[in-house]
Amino acid sequence: MFEPSLLRWTREPARCTIDPQKITITTQPHTDLWQRTYYHFRNDTAPVLQMETEEKFFSFVVKTDFDSHHRFDQCGVVVYLDSENWLKASIEYENERFQHLGSVVTNHGWSDWATTEIDAGIRSMWYRLSRREDDFCLECSEDGVTFRQMRICHLLEGGGTIRFGVYACSPEDSSFTATFTRMDLTECQWKAHDGQAPDADL
Repeated sequence: MFEPSLLRWTREPARCTIDPQKITITTQPHTDLWQRTYYHFRNDTAPVLQMETEEKFFSFVVKTDFDSHHRFDQCGVVVYLDSENWLKASIEYENERFQHLGSVVTNHGWSDWATTEIDAGIRSMWYRLSRREDDFCLECSEDGVTFRQMRICHLLEGGGTIRFGVYACSPEDSSFTATFTRMDLTECQWKAHDGQAPDADL
């Protein structure tokens, strides 16, 4: 099970609620997470709510509901170690036609962004974050039952104690409320690879 009382803020927002069944974050304008790549700016202002663990193998599930309406409004799941080492998965609002469902991985101060376009009318998404040592799998689901892989990735500084949880932010002049429910912490649902054996020197 997942225990909200273990959560700790990095940059607590002005408006938020936390109870055993639900967390809400109302974003403040000009809050974001991004490092350097392409845009040549560094933003490290988003509120992040996380718990800490040394567990090497686990899965964390959360359902997000949101009323985002302005470009780049976003909320989702996060592993935030420090300003230069983190990952996130979210839906970012773009316009009245589409949004970006995607993920960002930041290693040693350089971010990347992998996305796919989805309908702008989607206002809910489940995420499952799984850890196998310093490798991570990000998945999404529209019903909380069938999860689809978004990304397999590596955090260079992700091999020891980590922090993980949820975040929400509005990079431009906007604000919206993100709601996080159905949070659960389970044994790792990302099973060991069944196929080619690992190289002997890895």
